Amino acid sequence: MAFRSVLSVTGADHSDQDVRTAASLCAEVGAYLSVLVMSPPPLIMPSPLLGDGIPEWPGQRAQAIARLDKRFRQIERFSQDTASLEKTSREIHKLLRATWRCYDVDIANCDQASVGDAVRQRARCNDLTIVGPALLNDINLGPLVINGSLFDTGKPVLVVPKGAEATLSPRRVLVGWDSRVEASRSVREALDLLTGAEEVRVALVDPEATCTGNGTEPGADIAAYLTRHGAWVSVDRLASAGKPVATLLAQHAIDTSADMIVMGAYGSRRLRERLFGGVTRWIVGKPPLPLFLAR
Repeated sequence: MAFRSVLSVTGADHSDQDVRTAASLCAEVGAYLSVLVMSPPPLIMPSPLLGDGIPEWPGQRAQAIARLDKRFRQIERFSQDTASLEKTSREIHKLLRATWRCYDVDIANCDQASVGDAVRQRARCNDLTIVGPALLNDINLGPLVINGSLFDTGKPVLVVPKGAEATLSPRRVLVGWDSRVEASRSVREALDLLTGAEEVRVALVDPEATCTGNGTEPGADIAAYLTRHGAWVSVDRLASAGKPVATLLAQHAIDTSADMIVMGAYGSRRLRERLFGGVTRWIVGKPPLPLFLAR
């Protein structure tokens, strides 16, 4: 599909590089850019009120005062985060006015439990969410954003690691294929990228010829599908020889001079943290290539 509306999520304390990357990609395809600036504060827990709410016994009174003092500091931190968000929002407005005029900027000061919902709400109304290197390296905010934008949205995510040459018009694309629903959705969501590329290589690791799943000629079905849409496709069947699939695909991407890797994102709700860990492990020590994910 064509990307006409793109979401970029950034932290209030991040550099502007992620937003610059997203703006550059939007300018490349003429897409609208929505920026969400986030700064999740600590959870604010209820505590006793002053006055009659404080027990009279000295020990209990001291504990209640300590809880109130802690809550005051949390509320003060919340106010500081909001001010930081507003400042970052103004800076992003200034940046985008000079680079890409089709945009909006919103802020969200959420507790940890609400970050995913805030991102999910916006991701559902955009075609693609872009995760840049600053967000990818934020171990507190990054997992929540990737999970929120990828799960329960039906929308893809483009992960852009540090050093990657991000583009929405790649010349060569490697597709990791295994006939599962997630892989099929990633191909469907990346169809506009794939049909515009000079070369698409569909890679299967240790494929088995079956009547179902991969079919009697593994990779032939998805290659035919992409060819009907106008893509130039070849199929590579790789033997793992005991190596992890991710390692094998990354090396094959190097060998074929790929500009992007397209693959399905796997994992249930309980495995969301593992998904982020898998993405970050993929990026570390691998070629700095954009990774297009869908599920």
